[in-house]
Amino acid sequence: VYLNLKEPVFHQIMYGTLVSIIVLRSVYIVLWVYPWLRGLGYTSLTVFLMGFFLWNVDNIFCDKLRALREKMPPVVGAVTQFHAWWHILTGLGSYLHILLSLYTRTLFLKHRPKVKFVFGIWPILLVEPPKKL
Repeated sequence: VYLNLKEPVFHQIMYGTLVSIIVLRSVYIVLWVYPWLRGLGYTSLTVFLMGFFLWNVDNIFCDKLRALREKMPPVVGAVTQFHAWWHILTGLGSYLHILLSLYTRTLFLKHRPKVKFVFGIWPILLVEPPKKL
């Protein structure tokens, strides 16, 4: 749809470039700067890439998926809206990446960050000021 229009293609390329830079920065941080954060870094990347994968499946097989959804019960059809999953998973992956970035920044500033889980599932960052000597 967008291939005939110059401006949307430019925006898609710039978005892809930005995402690539962010991914490379994250890989650098978790491999060389703060290797103990690999779990959080890889989780955010995996969740984001799962959304990207589902979005591409939806783009490639859109007509077939639409025809298949018409034959399914409405609840199953709603769950197979992979474009919607793209938004959910990239939003979650982005949140986790922001959490990783905040964690690394507070470490750099000599604060004491801790990841806590609200209701055992939702990660948040708690930051304690640096210890005074």
